[in-house]
This record gives sequence, C-alpha cells and structure tokens, in this order.
Amino acid sequence: MAKREISEINAGSMADIAFLLLIFFLVTTTMDTDTGLLRRLPPPPEDINELEKIDIKQRNIFEVLVNANDQLLAKGEYIQVTELKEKVKEFIKGDPSNPEMPEYKDEEVPIFGTIPVSKQIVSLQNDNGTTYQMYIKVQNELIAAYREVRNERALKEFGKSYDELVKLSETSETIKNQADAIKAIYPQRISEAEPKAIGGAK
Repeated sequence: MAKREISEINAGSMADIAFLLLIFFLVTTTMDTDTGLLRRLPPPPEDINELEKIDIKQRNIFEVLVNANDQLLAKGEYIQVTELKEKVKEFIKGDPSNPEMPEYKDEEVPIFGTIPVSKQIVSLQNDNGTTYQMYIKVQNELIAAYREVRNERALKEFGKSYDELVKLSETSETIKNQADAIKAIYPQRISEAEPKAIGGAK
C-alpha cells in the first residue's frame, strides 16, 4: 500500500495576517502618558562666585514650608492649605507702600512700556516625609494664585481673562502682546528647595 503524501500548508498569507494584526493593535492601543508639573529651572551660573553675589531680601520671598505631618507654614504662620491661595495672591499683587511686601523694579513690559514690576518669589520647601497628595495640593494652590491674579488683571486691562488671551494669542499679534504683558507684570516665580527634615507644630 502506497504512502499517502501530506500536503504542505501555505504559510505565506499567515505572515501577512500577523503583520496586519500587529499594525491594527499599534494603531488602536492607547498608552498612558505620565504627566508632571511644568517648571523651568534657572540656568546654572557661569561662575560659582555668582552665587555669593545673589542677594534676595527676605521681604521679596513668600516662604512656604510643609512638614512631615503635612502641616503648612506660610510666612512663619501655620495655615490650612485652603488659605494658601489668597495669601499668595496678596503677596503677588504687592503694595509698594508696605515695607513688608516685595520691592518693585522698573521693567520693560509689552504695551505698557517701562513700569514697576514686583520682585516677588514664592519659595517652597517640603519635608522628606511630606505626602505626595499634600505636595500636589500646595502646588495647585500656588499655581492657581498666579492664574487668578493674571486673570483679574487681564480682565481689568483688556476685558478678557489671561487664559482667554493665551488661547487666542495665535490668532492675533495684538492679543499675543496683551498676554505677554500680563505674564511680564506677574511672572510666575516658584522656587523649590531640596526636601529636608522640617519641625512640626508645637
């Protein structure tokens, strides 16, 4: 009895199908992307001796400390995180006649020309044991303070919020200049120090 030959399976089309499936999954699959906090770090000084020349007066700094118990110390006073935004807004706006508020320096600002701009800086320092949730809450309050101050000034000067000006800035050079002007008047200066052990409330 003769042996029966086994017919070969044509696998050429299977490779094509596998390739098409791979392309399909690559196109349709969504991947989670990590999001972070937008921060622009200052450039390193050209000379190490420049660090000794930097002289920032205490009145120009709004110091925020968060300890390991998630307690918040702002300008030497223990407050709730919900109170932080209003205190920072007051500091950002400043008051030239108040010696406890930041100093002002004449700066060139689009549309307005040379005007006094606050030297304000918000300094944030966390304890090594500060929770991530508290860190994010504090960051949100600080950023919201700058956003609201800018929105209020933009509404007063141009009849639109700063957020609206930014969205429309690509459509008009005038609107872009308005957005740049508000940004220059209230520059976002948030300085983060290296975390360390910070004492809790007594």
